[in-house]
Parts: sequence; C-alpha cells; structure tokens
Amino acid sequence: MTTTFPQLLLKHATERPDAPALREKEYGIWQTWSWREAAQTVRHMACGLRALGLARGQNLAFISDNRPHVYMGFLAVQACGAVPIPLYQDAVAAEMMFVMEDAEIAFAFAENQEQVDKLLEVRESVSSIRHIIYDDPRGLRKYDQPGLISTEELLAKGKEWDAQNAGAYEAMVQAVQPEDVSVILYTSGTTGKPKGVCQTHASFGESARGGAQTDKLNASDNVICYLPPAWVGDHLFSFAQWLVAGFTINCPESAATISIDLREIGPSYYFAPPRIFEGMLTSVSIRMEDASPLKQWMYAKAMGVARRVGSDILDGKNVGAIDRLKYQLGNLFIYGPLRNAMGLSRIRVAYTAGAAIGPELFRFFRSIGINLK
Repeated sequence: MTTTFPQLLLKHATERPDAPALREKEYGIWQTWSWREAAQTVRHMACGLRALGLARGQNLAFISDNRPHVYMGFLAVQACGAVPIPLYQDAVAAEMMFVMEDAEIAFAFAENQEQVDKLLEVRESVSSIRHIIYDDPRGLRKYDQPGLISTEELLAKGKEWDAQNAGAYEAMVQAVQPEDVSVILYTSGTTGKPKGVCQTHASFGESARGGAQTDKLNASDNVICYLPPAWVGDHLFSFAQWLVAGFTINCPESAATISIDLREIGPSYYFAPPRIFEGMLTSVSIRMEDASPLKQWMYAKAMGVARRVGSDILDGKNVGAIDRLKYQLGNLFIYGPLRNAMGLSRIRVAYTAGAAIGPELFRFFRSIGINLK
C-alpha cells in the first residue's frame, strides 16, 4: 500500500492524470491544476528547494492563507525528506519568533508582501533564516534583501536542477518512509510555550483513510479549503484526505468571498466549526424577517414538518406517507432553496467540531437534509 504523501501524489498522477486535483479562484476565475500538473509542479518545487540546499530532516515554515502552492509546497518539502511547519497567517512577528527558533528554521514560504515583511523582521533576531520564498510578487519588486526568491523563480531553478540530475527526484521520493515525520503542527501555547507535535506519514495517512472509508469519500468529491493551514483539522481534511481519497480541493479567492465561492463550488464534503453554521442560520433568520407574510407562513409550516420528521428521513427511519409527501413539498419550495443559498446543495456529509454545538442548531441543519456529524 502506498503510504507516503508524495507517493500518493504520483499514484493519482499516473492513474488519473487529467482529473482536477486543485482549483484556485483568482480575479474571479477558477484556475485548475490536474493531477499531472500538480505532480509536475511539486517535482520542480522539490528540485528547486534541493538546489537551494534544503536537506533531509530540515524544517520549512509556511505562512500563508489557503493557496495551491501551500498544499503542493507541503508535498515538495516532504519529497525532499524535510518537514513542513505551517504557522497561523495572522500571527505577528513576535509570535512567530519562538517557533522559528524552536524548529531551527532556515527556509520559509510566505504568501505575500505582508508575510515577507514579518519574516524579515523575525530574521533580525533569528539569523538561521536564510531563504524566504514568496508566492505573490506584488509590492516586492524593489526588495533586495538576501535570500528572497519567488515561487516562479524557484520552479525555474527546480526545472533546471531536475534536468541536470536525472533520477534524483525519484530517488528522493522513494527514500521517504511511512515512519518519517510528515508535518510538525504547533499547539496554541495557551498553557505555556507552544509545543511542536510531530506526525508521521503513516499516522496522518491512516487517520485520513479511516475517515475516507467511513464516509465513502472518493475522487468525485469536492472540498473548499478555507480554514487555517496551521490547524490540524485543515491538514487532515484538506491535505491528508485529499491525497488518500483523490478528491478536488478548492482554494477561495479571499476570506471575504468564501460564501460566494462556496455556492459556486457546491462542495460535497464540508467541515466548519459551529460558529460558521451559526452564521448561516442567523443569515437565514434575518432574511426571513424581511420576507413577505406568505413566504414567512410557508417557511414556518415547512420547518415545522422538518423539525418533526427531517432527521428521521435523513437517517432512513420509517416515516408516514403523508409526512413524507409534506417533506418532499418542503424540500421543493423551502429546504432545497435554503441549501442552495448556503452553498450546501451538493453536500453528502458535513462535519463540525472544535467547540460545542447547540442541539437546536444541529437539528436545524439535519432537519433540512444536511448530513451533519
């Protein structure tokens, strides 16, 4: 069984080269990487990092929102036998400093000018940081600090190194073992200094495989990646399960456009903390307050039926024919449009965790046909 993430990438690229692996919305248009293109990008990123001197066992910090080059960057670092360490993108320079020193960071990936500025500030105190790779070049044209290199330049360097070192990339990937550390995720540090938690390819891979088997996740599923890459939940749902199940991950344009992007993508598999679901329900309630009396009456009647039998129907329990008919009418006029407005019309399974969820909130989503767990 293929048990390291770079090997899983190669498996998908071989078996389903033209299937979509990642999408990113940029300037209002969705850009797509096939599994073949993703594997090629990872190859050149890994070779570029090796050309810069990234060695097996070293750590590389990522400070970025959800971007394709972050998820492909994780794979590139792992392919080198090194370890990615994602940090929270809203952390200030002083908060990053402990992790940079603790993990002895020499390489870092920054999304944009804001994150580059933080890393340059950190480097004044943590001199081990030699290379800073940035993804978005806007605002950085006149930066001339040593060690700065764009993703585009890294890929070009990697392509050249790959051509000069035939077979080296394949040997690097084969050298990575399931027991090797695949990622280090730092705890919040609320009760002391943050602690780096080391997870192996085998441990994260098996967790992802268990979830994929339970929920029958497959290559036709779609996931939207919007939670912090430094959080263990995103690493499981958006990275490990992506490579195990082979579905498509989608990176929104920005935090402000997530609700629009959610409706456009229509994910089949979705994870959100309770506050996100609370926000959706609040939005529905506000819109209903402004609706016409007829719509308010229809909504109240339909939700009465949903609260009574919706969860039972979702669970496959016996429900009377009259109630089933009423629920189908409610689904046609109320529940279906509601799910569509929230971007959840294609959901097969949804998860919530990270905090307690109120029973009424939980029942609402299950009652309108969303398989929330």
